[in-house]
Amino acid sequence: MNVKKILSIAGSDCSGGAGIQADLKTISAHGMYGMSVITSVTAQNTTGVYGVCDMDPDFVGRQIDCVFEDIPPDAVKIGMVSNADIIECIVKRMEQYKPEILVVDPVMVSTSGCMLLENSALQLLVSRLIPLATLITPNIPEAQVLSGIQIQSEADMVQAAHIIYEKSGTAVLVKGGHMTGQASDILYRVPEGEPEEIWFQGERIDNPNTHGTGCTLSSAIACQLAAGQNLETGVAEAKKYIAKAIQTGLNLGTGSGPLWHFV
Repeated sequence: MNVKKILSIAGSDCSGGAGIQADLKTISAHGMYGMSVITSVTAQNTTGVYGVCDMDPDFVGRQIDCVFEDIPPDAVKIGMVSNADIIECIVKRMEQYKPEILVVDPVMVSTSGCMLLENSALQLLVSRLIPLATLITPNIPEAQVLSGIQIQSEADMVQAAHIIYEKSGTAVLVKGGHMTGQASDILYRVPEGEPEEIWFQGERIDNPNTHGTGCTLSSAIACQLAAGQNLETGVAEAKKYIAKAIQTGLNLGTGSGPLWHFV
């Protein structure tokens, strides 16, 4: 049996809707073999994040070594990395092992509004980690931080994507879920020196339960790319998957509930 292998480097969500747990469910739903390196353990549920305990950076590195030296992944997804020492450790390992596919979800703020990235880590994330990625997937608040501009329109989303690309040289998917109206995303990349702006139009789904959507989408994209899809098709297929996962209407918890990953 030959199966694609996907590694998630991210934080743990004890309530199962986001982070490592959402990633592993998404990878399994795509018929692939999921592996995990835990960067932080969080105390959270559908109502918010109530505590974050970071792993020792050296131990994060040891986890990465164990995976790459035994079961080299076909794609890597990186999510919550909350401090500079952990980011430095991950950067060194990514430079060492050079994964062919690397999707970075620059997690900064949880769905409930809790800040998950220390200020001291932001510059390192931008200058060292993001430039190594195949694709980054910021939402509107994250794109505002990364670009330094306010985003209030689709034109602003385009400008932000341009700025982020100029800083990093990495393809950018700016997700429009925080905008009013349609939940459309823009993919900006420069293949062979020619800029491309690709819009993915999406109808807003009437479901307040969106806990872990960013984690799920970035993991789904990593799976699609590992399966051999190009970037445009991979994003499109991942968006179809996440739309179905939201449309199922799973309703757990008293806050912003999780998706049904096995749709």
